[in-house]
Amino acid sequence: MMWKNWTIVSEFVLVSFSALSTELQALLFLLFLIIYLVTLMGNVLIILVTTADSALQSPMYFFLRNLSFLEIGFNLVIVPKMLGTLIIQDTTISFFGCATQMYFFFFFGAAECCLLATMAYDRYVAICSPLHYPVIMGRKSCAQLAAASWFSGIPVATVQTTWIFSFPFCGPNRVNHFFCDSPPVIALVCADTSLFELEALTATVLFILFPFLLILGSYVRILSTIFRMPSAEGKRKAFSTCSSHLLVVSLFYSTAILTYFRPRSSNSPESKKLLSLSYTVVTPMLNPIIYSLRNSEVKAALKRVVHRTLGPQKL
Repeated sequence: MMWKNWTIVSEFVLVSFSALSTELQALLFLLFLIIYLVTLMGNVLIILVTTADSALQSPMYFFLRNLSFLEIGFNLVIVPKMLGTLIIQDTTISFFGCATQMYFFFFFGAAECCLLATMAYDRYVAICSPLHYPVIMGRKSCAQLAAASWFSGIPVATVQTTWIFSFPFCGPNRVNHFFCDSPPVIALVCADTSLFELEALTATVLFILFPFLLILGSYVRILSTIFRMPSAEGKRKAFSTCSSHLLVVSLFYSTAILTYFRPRSSNSPESKKLLSLSYTVVTPMLNPIIYSLRNSEVKAALKRVVHRTLGPQKL
């Protein structure tokens, strides 16, 4: 009987950065637009170079290409709507639009966690079992590992999104975030969400913490193997092949773990927004920069592609 006065929510309002002045929002729009364009161009460039250059056909670059596709999808889900809230104050998002954004956020996020773990496993086999590497990381195995990473996002996205949007919403529809993430949306629900929160914690452990522990274990073994190598040149080469991935993992997981594993009482909406900006906006931009600047093979391939495209007379 107490449910009969509930208001049906047909749309949500993204609070985003509305507390800031118009001038600051305009500056943020320009900053995020530049980051967005750099992210798209950088990841597209990584995809083109690793596809076109014959020297970059190893499993490591196959997985890097998949990571770039994921980063592009991640950005397309979050950033365009955030830019709209900043420049034209388009803060409303439909019920279906919010559910769709949340679904693909979960999908790309879980897939990226699993793909980063797969990339760590690739480096582990390459450094710790180099003689077995061609057999273990054959073309078929790489395709299966990449497919498993992509499809891992489907169950968590489907369960989380369907469950959240099957709850009743009583009327308040202001989402205190710049996108439809689960904590600020679930705060608008007028029903007992304790069972969902338990499931969400379980999913977070499975799709964020467990892959992170796999990565950590892989790098413990990798570093142990590197330190036992007799030559300094061998150590340098081995470490250079995994340093870029290690840096990307550190950037992504440090903010993701701080966001989803901190106690709710210590997780203010504003700090959550700043942390979310790090792994949804900044990290996707830095990934292609890290892999191109810190990887001599990618830099050499970029030069070859430019040479073939422009011709030696224009360089």
